[in-house]
Amino acid sequence: MDLFDLSEKVAVVTGSSRGIGRAIAEALAAAGARVVISSRKRELCDKAAREINETHGAGTAIALPANISSKDDLRTLVDETCARLGKIDILVCNAASNPYYGPMSGIDDGQFRKVLENNILANHWLIQMVVADMKERKDGVIIVISSVGGLVGSDKIGAYNISKAADFQLVRNLAVELGPDNIRVNAIAPGTIRTDFARALWEDPEAEAAQNRITPLRRIGEPEDIAGAAVYLASKAGSYVTGQSLVVDGGWIIFRS
Repeated sequence: MDLFDLSEKVAVVTGSSRGIGRAIAEALAAAGARVVISSRKRELCDKAAREINETHGAGTAIALPANISSKDDLRTLVDETCARLGKIDILVCNAASNPYYGPMSGIDDGQFRKVLENNILANHWLIQMVVADMKERKDGVIIVISSVGGLVGSDKIGAYNISKAADFQLVRNLAVELGPDNIRVNAIAPGTIRTDFARALWEDPEAEAAQNRITPLRRIGEPEDIAGAAVYLASKAGSYVTGQSLVVDGGWIIFRS
């Protein structure tokens, strides 16, 4: 169990008031970390932090709302975390946006910029804000939640997939730059997970059955399925893993026709 022990570690998880981010925060807390719950809405952050503290003990989680599109918000998120919990050991960039569904020919410039800025540039900003302290300590973990969408084409979420493909390269490049300082940088690429983002693929029983037929494990993933991968990459168990993109999709990508 020591391989997965995160006691005394401080973790920031963006987009963590619900869904995959919430499950990751819960799992990191269960492994011993103190976690920062962050998303745009304060009431949802407060609720998630309160529930984690009820389960894992007072002081395990704090709520620090932030909008990833605001560099000032992200700077405040980092500064407040350090002031209240100490230096950040684990950063999970989970929050992302997808304001447009349809072919690339129909997306307007504002929508495209929002996808690229929130899903790539915001990750870059936040990572650069935490790496100085990690370099000083010669230790740190950065995890970017990407998507299997970054590995395939789509006629409906092309801009989103482009941004997620860029996240894979962001991780590879940062792993090269930060590896000499013992900072590990990896991505997780979820498949279809039972979250609001993928609601259209599981809310209707026929749609879910169709998705299950093209997934070797014959089920849609749950947020907790991604959480375990995050604990692995954040802990001693993943201490020799960097620059990788871990696909967690029930086998969908290998079964795709």
